[in-house]
Amino acid sequence: MTYRRLGLSVSVIAAVVAAFSVAPVSANAIPVIDDSQLQATTTTVGGVGGAPSLNTSTTVAHWFGQTTDPHNGVTYGYNMVGADPNNCSGSACDVTVEADVQPLIVNVAGLTFDGRDVMASTLASPLFATNDYGSTTAATNGDAAETRGAGGTLSQIDAGRQLQLEDATMRAQFNKTGSYHVRLHANVLPAVTIDVPSNQGTLLQSGRGVIFADVNIQWWATRIQNLQTQADSTHVPVYTTDDVLLHIGPNIFNCCVIGFHGAGIVPGKTAGPGHGNGNQPVQTYIWATYLSPGIYARPAGGRDWAVQDIHPLSHEVAEWGDDPFVNNFVEPWLTPTAPQYGCTGILETGDPVVGIGFAMGTNTFQQGPNPNGTQSADGFFHPEDEVYLPWFMRTAPNNVSEPNQTTAGGRYTLMGDLNRFAGFHTAATGC
Repeated sequence: MTYRRLGLSVSVIAAVVAAFSVAPVSANAIPVIDDSQLQATTTTVGGVGGAPSLNTSTTVAHWFGQTTDPHNGVTYGYNMVGADPNNCSGSACDVTVEADVQPLIVNVAGLTFDGRDVMASTLASPLFATNDYGSTTAATNGDAAETRGAGGTLSQIDAGRQLQLEDATMRAQFNKTGSYHVRLHANVLPAVTIDVPSNQGTLLQSGRGVIFADVNIQWWATRIQNLQTQADSTHVPVYTTDDVLLHIGPNIFNCCVIGFHGAGIVPGKTAGPGHGNGNQPVQTYIWATYLSPGIYARPAGGRDWAVQDIHPLSHEVAEWGDDPFVNNFVEPWLTPTAPQYGCTGILETGDPVVGIGFAMGTNTFQQGPNPNGTQSADGFFHPEDEVYLPWFMRTAPNNVSEPNQTTAGGRYTLMGDLNRFAGFHTAATGC
C-alpha cells in the first residue's frame, strides 16, 4: 500500500478540502502488536429482525427458503441472494447484482491509507474476475496454525468453467450447474475520504513490520452506516479500504475486525402502507479491508497463511449472499477453529472457517517482501472457505450440496475434503 503524509483532507459528507501539515511518522514510534493478539475477526451490523420472508422488491434480488433441523426439530426460515435454486428455471436462475464498489481514503495519525491503491487488485480478484474452480494449487493445512498445505481438486461440477467466486460458491452449495448463477457486476464509485480523530484511531505494526490503521469499531461503523444511506437499495455497496483494521472497545490491542456486512430499512425512504408493512427499501452493505500479506500471514506459508489480500472481502460477500438481511438464525453452533465467535446462532457462513482458505487466480499486487525482509506473499489471491447451509441445519446425509471430492456424501464447505478440519466433514454440533 501507499503511505502518504497528510496534506489535504476531504470530509465525508461535504467534501470540503482543507490544507494542513503534520510531522512525519517514525516507524520506531508505532507500537508493535503481538501476533497472539492479532485475531482475524468479523462481525455483523444491524439487521431487520426475525427470519421471515422479506417481500420487497426494493432491495437486492433474493429468495426465501425453510429447512427443518432434525437435531432440535425447529424449522428455520432464511433469505438468500439470487434465485431460488429449487424452483427457478431458465434465464430466471441467472441473477446479477450490481455491486457499487467505493474506495475509502482513510487518514489516521498522520498517514493516509488509500483504498484506491487496492482497487485494481480487488477488481482483478476472484470476487469480480472469473477463474476455473476445478482445482487449486494450495489450501490451508489442518493444523492449529492454519499453514499452507497442498492443493488438489476443488469443485468438480464446475471444472473447466470460468466463474466468479460467489457464483462458484452458490452453485456448489446447492449442487447447481447450467444456467444457475449469482454474479456481481462492479460499478466503481468515486472515493470518499474519512478523517479519523486522534481519539478514535491509531497506528500499529505487525511483527513483520507492516504498518496499519487501528480504528475504533463503533466509530467506524457509524461512518459506514452514514454512507450506505445514500446508496441504491437494489444494489449492494461494497466499501473497500487498504489495511484499515478495527479494535473493539477502548483497548487498541483488542484487535482486529477486518470486515462486516449489515442491513437496515432505509430511513426516510419507506414506501407502501403502514410505514414498513409495504414495499420498504432494505439496504444491504459490505465493508472489508484489503490486507497486506505481512499483517497476519507469516513467511513462507506459515501461520495464518490465507489471511491476506481479499480474504476479508471473500468472507463478507459469501455471508452477504447467504444472510443478506442479517436475520437468518439457526441452532447455536460452536467450533474450535473460530473460538473468537463463541456460541452463536447466526447463519454466518464465513465465521466458522475464518483463516481457512485456498489459492486462486494470479495476484500481482504487493507481492514483494515484507518490511522486515521476510516473504509472505506467494502470487495468488486467498479466498476464504465458506460453510454451507446443510452444516448449520444439521442435514445428514447432505444431499443438498455438491459431492465431496474423495469421500461419500455432500460437502459441508466450499473446499470439501480440502478443508482438513474434521468438524467440517460432518454437520455442526451444539454449544
